[in-house]
Amino acid sequence: MKYLQKLGKALMLPVACLPICGILMGIGYALAPAAMAGEVNGYVASGTAYTIGFFLIKAGSALIDNMALLFVIGVGVGMADDNDGTAALAALASWLMMTTLLSTGVVGTLMTLEEGTAKFIAFQKIENPFIGILAGIIGATCYNKFKGTKLPNFLAFFSGKRCVAIIAGVVSIVVSAILLFVWPIIFGGLVSIGQSIVKLDAVGAGIYAFLNRLLIPTGLHHALNNVFWFDTIGLGDLQKFWAGMTSADVDWSLGMYMSGFFPCMMFGVPGAALAMVHTAKSNKKKVAIGLVGSAAFCAFLCGVTEPFEFGFMFLAPGLYVVYALLYGIFVTVTALLGFRAGFSFSAGATDLLFSASLPAAEKTWMIIPLGIAAFIIFYVVFRFAITKFNLKTPGREDDDTDETKVVLANNDFTEVARIVLEGLGGKENITSIDNCITRLRLEIKDNTLVDESVIKSAGVAGVIRPGKTSVQVIIGTQVQHVADEFKKLCK
Repeated sequence: MKYLQKLGKALMLPVACLPICGILMGIGYALAPAAMAGEVNGYVASGTAYTIGFFLIKAGSALIDNMALLFVIGVGVGMADDNDGTAALAALASWLMMTTLLSTGVVGTLMTLEEGTAKFIAFQKIENPFIGILAGIIGATCYNKFKGTKLPNFLAFFSGKRCVAIIAGVVSIVVSAILLFVWPIIFGGLVSIGQSIVKLDAVGAGIYAFLNRLLIPTGLHHALNNVFWFDTIGLGDLQKFWAGMTSADVDWSLGMYMSGFFPCMMFGVPGAALAMVHTAKSNKKKVAIGLVGSAAFCAFLCGVTEPFEFGFMFLAPGLYVVYALLYGIFVTVTALLGFRAGFSFSAGATDLLFSASLPAAEKTWMIIPLGIAAFIIFYVVFRFAITKFNLKTPGREDDDTDETKVVLANNDFTEVARIVLEGLGGKENITSIDNCITRLRLEIKDNTLVDESVIKSAGVAGVIRPGKTSVQVIIGTQVQHVADEFKKLCK
């Protein structure tokens, strides 16, 4: 669980980039509806408003469409012991290796790959958040394990951090070879599940929605989307809805596989976000508001929910399952009540507005009662679960120390460094010295020689032991001065 929480914290940085992108896209589509609905629906793809809107759409999609790449860098740096950029470089090398080896062009030369089949679609969708997170983990793990590697003299140039990206590349080749056989099996299995639940009507739509949200972090939700939204097996709920068809033209209630997402994304996500803000620790409420508040607005406006979902899915995985279950329930209820709306991008206010005039749209006024119900239920369920099980959602993380505000009790940096060194067992026990913005990061030989009470007597904020031979001393923003004196004492 601690590993997942560390992964969740690592994702905070790239996730923080996403809300503004969703907002830009929402405004862009409002100004340029033709970019979403097309000119066939009466919208014009020209003029000043269209130009500005199209520009904003592309600005927002620049990051939304490359979200997986943001995760590569964010996880690589965030999971590294000392947040070193070398880990990000190794993660990028891993990403490039895996996405190239598992691309349709490469896979097609290694095995039979027919266009349009589940196997083809599986590798066509390989540049997804799951592969991005996996690449980040590979890069960070290789950095943590091999950053201090010493090679023979004739290979000395590649010692230490220089070998990390090389090792990450080799590991990625092995992982790619495994995914080459495993990925299409999983993807194809999900397509088969999608085909089987089509027969369950409204309940099947709910099961689909539950699995859709549950599979978001792996990117495998595309397998189900291709079954229900596009014409993979003859359905094409999304395509036929925007083509101007009605339920009379198909064998199911057109729009039932999209409609239930609207109350969840537009109102349920803001309700859950408010619960997170209300349950955040008092000294972290502003941080929580900044993260989940902007993500909630983004979800309401244009249905981009990833900034919200990736903000807590690894911090509280159990809660994410509940979140997915709520989607399943609301999609079932919405299908039964007859509310019908569709989306070409996602289930936000902009799509609701533009799809309301299409022939298949029905009872769109019901978004109000359904939305109110979603807001209340998501809020109550999230607040209860967070407080009952003490879940570490944004604003409730274990690390309560604001390290940038730490004030040393002693302004004599040489004396602080001397006391810390004494508490660490002397310079003979030190093998590596480094520092980040607020912490002195050290590698030691014998952890039994460490006396935390002596270290804390220097007025430091705390001592953390991430590993058997690793010690981190929280100094604060004056860490560089202490580190300089510490290095002098260890010579």
